[in-house]
Amino acid sequence: MYSADLLKGRVALITGGGSGIGLSIAEQYLALGAKVAIVSRNAERLESAASSLRSQGTTEIAAFQADVRNYDQVSAAMDAVLERFGSLDILVNNAAGNFFCPTAEMSPNAWRTVIDIDLNGTFHGCRAAHARLRESRWGGCIINIITMQALSGWPGAAHAAAAKAGILSLTRTLAVEWGGEGIRVNAISPGPIGDTEGAKRIYEERGRADQERSRVALGRFGKKQEVANAAAFLASDLASFVTGENLIVDGGRWLKYVSEK
Repeated sequence: MYSADLLKGRVALITGGGSGIGLSIAEQYLALGAKVAIVSRNAERLESAASSLRSQGTTEIAAFQADVRNYDQVSAAMDAVLERFGSLDILVNNAAGNFFCPTAEMSPNAWRTVIDIDLNGTFHGCRAAHARLRESRWGGCIINIITMQALSGWPGAAHAAAAKAGILSLTRTLAVEWGGEGIRVNAISPGPIGDTEGAKRIYEERGRADQERSRVALGRFGKKQEVANAAAFLASDLASFVTGENLIVDGGRWLKYVSEK
């Protein structure tokens, strides 16, 4: 377990922080001493998440409604974070949209919707955070949450696979462009995470849970906390010489996929 003050003094903004992996990362960062702002376009979910976090005894939590598809809203949320906490040190781009649809049946609007949330939303976050992160006394840190389908493709979800591939390329590009300014940029690729709504929708409800577990080298689904642990590492000084990387947290799902080809 990390020391309780691993992220003490740092300020983090997490998009898609109202539920799932984003909320778990928020909980982990708070437990490690960070001040945290969560962002979501869903006001009801956002307030519920913030109330849950405050009930755990912390006051270092803020919640701001913003749609990552709208650059001005994202930038305004970051201004609000600076006004509340005085700085921005960590950005976690976690907001995402996805649904299964064969490509031949996918409408242009469906394609644009996922690209806009995932890829454009991540760009908006990075671009709006850049000037703020340059001023971080810890060195700025960006963590983009993607999936290994960025490399393998994703039949039935071409829009999400293309978006995640774009985010991975953006991650590596910004790591080089902004490294000289002290900003580290990395990605995390979670595998199937069983305690998320997405996993329930994609695997459980479609009767594919046992089949998917058999494809994971460790023979089980991951947990949100395990992704949050990876996000804590990348945000901390333990990863001070790590940038441009894609940290795979999938229980060996990707390696087993490759070895069986």
